[in-house]
Amino acid sequence: MKFIITKSVFENVISSMQPFLEKKDASSITSHIYLEVNDSKLILKATDYEIGLESQIDSISEAIYGKATVNGSNLLGIIKRLKDADIIIETTDNNLIIKQNKSTFKLPMYDADEYPNLILNENLKDLSISTINFINSIRKITPSIDNNNPKFELNGALIDIKNSKINFVSTDTRRLAISFLENISNAEDQIIIPKKAIIEIQKLFLDDAKISFDENNLVVTSNNMKFFTKLINGKFPDYERIIPQSLKHNLSIPKNILVESIKLVTSLFSNIKVTFKPNSIIFESLDEDTESKTQIDIELNIDQEFYLAVNAKYLLDYLSQTNNENVKIGFNESNLPFYLEDEKFYTIVMPIVLEK
Repeated sequence: MKFIITKSVFENVISSMQPFLEKKDASSITSHIYLEVNDSKLILKATDYEIGLESQIDSISEAIYGKATVNGSNLLGIIKRLKDADIIIETTDNNLIIKQNKSTFKLPMYDADEYPNLILNENLKDLSISTINFINSIRKITPSIDNNNPKFELNGALIDIKNSKINFVSTDTRRLAISFLENISNAEDQIIIPKKAIIEIQKLFLDDAKISFDENNLVVTSNNMKFFTKLINGKFPDYERIIPQSLKHNLSIPKNILVESIKLVTSLFSNIKVTFKPNSIIFESLDEDTESKTQIDIELNIDQEFYLAVNAKYLLDYLSQTNNENVKIGFNESNLPFYLEDEKFYTIVMPIVLEK
């Protein structure tokens, strides 16, 4: 195998493959990137069996057919140090040789024929949805996906395809985030996508791509890239029963005022109490050792005072994903879950219960 490639092009693709490599065991073939030259194209693959990426580069020269594997982390370390000029890659015996000007590097290879296939099942159903809408919807709920929860289905996002809409759902048990789109033509179904895959999809795909799935895998394919992930095999909680059926109070509040006030009182401690009065909102830290407090004057059109106590991170996560100048806050009573809403995206937050 041999090819010549521009350093920047090669480095970008090798960098994008790092999250898909086995990190704990450097002796595993899945710590390697697979390279294949075929028909003047370079095909690269990386996978840790749970998640994988295949990329294709057309801009190579002096291409000679062949295939190889090489430790992905070591390869990137070398490429990064080279000058921004063409690189010669070739194989000799059981080594991958990297050359640029008078510099030469040699890395050991494994048997490329033993490299795992990324996708075993090609009988996948298409998810009829624009990539941009898909990315925007999962981006909004990403902050609420749990980490390392013993209930492994919570370590991912639910895509709940209903008859008339598609719900994108995540929860870390302290909050429930839901973004939704109209469903035009997809049959009803449910899949749970792992958090790592959710994050990588957002990095990789900006333009139109094809999204396909079966009960075990999700595949996203564009012109020069194919991404796959195994799905979480479990039952997501019945999230719809947590959604309040009615709300006593619905307030529309300028987003910038909320963000500024919350950040002002959370410089030292993240738990806050927000008190809503007919003519003002008071923000104060719940830290017993220090005092942080601020007030904004605003007509709320309510006839009684009530409050919410909450980890401010949940509010700021939500506000960072909203698009409008105003956000809606819905309540029933103090110390009960409250509701945040902004155009096809809402979050229900469990409060910190304060003694009255």
